[in-house]
Formats: sequence, structure tokens, C-alpha cells
Amino acid sequence: MIVATKPNRQLQQTWQEANWEDYEALRDDKNSDRCKLFFENNHLWVEMGAEGINHSKFGDLFAFVLYILAAKFPDRKLSTFGGCQMEKKGIRAVAPDIVVYVGENIPTWKAGESRFINLDQWRSPDLVGEIADTTLAIDLDEKKRLYASLGIGEYWVIDVMAARIFAFRLDESSVYQQCEISQVLPNLAIALLEKTMAMLDTKTNTEAAIWFSQQLN
Repeated sequence: MIVATKPNRQLQQTWQEANWEDYEALRDDKNSDRCKLFFENNHLWVEMGAEGINHSKFGDLFAFVLYILAAKFPDRKLSTFGGCQMEKKGIRAVAPDIVVYVGENIPTWKAGESRFINLDQWRSPDLVGEIADTTLAIDLDEKKRLYASLGIGEYWVIDVMAARIFAFRLDESSVYQQCEISQVLPNLAIALLEKTMAMLDTKTNTEAAIWFSQQLN
């Protein structure tokens, strides 16, 4: 059983046996360290601590990119909920760095309801992504299967060390296949995003975002 106190570093390294009540206790513990929680098949994964420089820099770059795309294609009606816990009660929980809904029927909060996205009440997002600074292995393995099981149409793993994006699209058999063009974000080439990321070696993320916007003209 996972005790709802400050999670130790062992929790960060491996999946731990836990039930849904253990997950909820950690999720709601106001005294625990800042963390992201993932739950499936009675196992819990805890990502500890605040974001580092690379994670924050790349994460904000993609927030800029999404804003630029929303302005360029307003008919798509993009809504973002990065970092928000999403749950299918008693079964699965995830907290992607990037969460994108396209169109209508997006999660909203009302007084008395859970603060998190209830996937029994709301549809799954159209795209999620992970900023992989220290978590590349699990992002490409367990989390990939977890997001596929939630029926999320597109999944990105953003490898900050290699300035590379592993982009996957869910096929008809509910298995992710790697893709080079995003279908959620209108015909966006993954290669263009990678060129934008590579600029962070010498440019700020705001400069890279401006360059990206110029490529769409």
C-alpha cells in the first residue's frame, strides 16, 4: 500500500503496487511534494518534483506553438489543459504535459465537481504529449500504451536532448503508429516542429516560436 505522505524517490523509478484509494490519497495530499501521477492495473507511477530548465523551456515553446496554431486556424477551436490529471475512476489516471482538445464538448468545471478531467463524463482529448527530459523510456513504452488504451488519437513524445519528436497516430486496431504529419493540428509537419526545437541551442523559445509562425505564412 502507498502511504499518502511525501513520496520517496523509489516511487519515481518504478511502478508500485497500489489501489485506487492509494492513488486518490496521494493526489489529494496537500502536504506531498509536487508530482504527476499515473495509474493503471493497480500500479502507480509518481513523477516527482518541479520542472527543470529544459522541461520548462521546451514546454513553454509548445504552448507558444499551440497559441500560434490556434490564431492561424481559429476554426479548429483548440483548447489546452496541459498537466491536468485525467481519470477513468478506479481504472486509469494520467497527467500529460500537453493536452489538446479540438472542437466542441471540452471539459468544464462546475462547483461541487472534481477538479480533474473525468473521462467517464468527458471525451478523451484529441492529442496529448510528454516533454521527455528524464522520462524518455517510460514515455515511449508504458505511457504510450496507457494513452492508447484511453483512445487518444495522437500522442507526441518530445525528446528534449535530441530535439526530436516521436509522433504517433492511433490506427483502427487502437495501436499507435509513428507518423510524420499531424492530423489533429492541420497537416502540421513534425519535421517543422523539430527544426523549431533545434533552434533552442542558440535562440530563446520566444524567438523560435516567432520563426515557427513565419513558416506558416
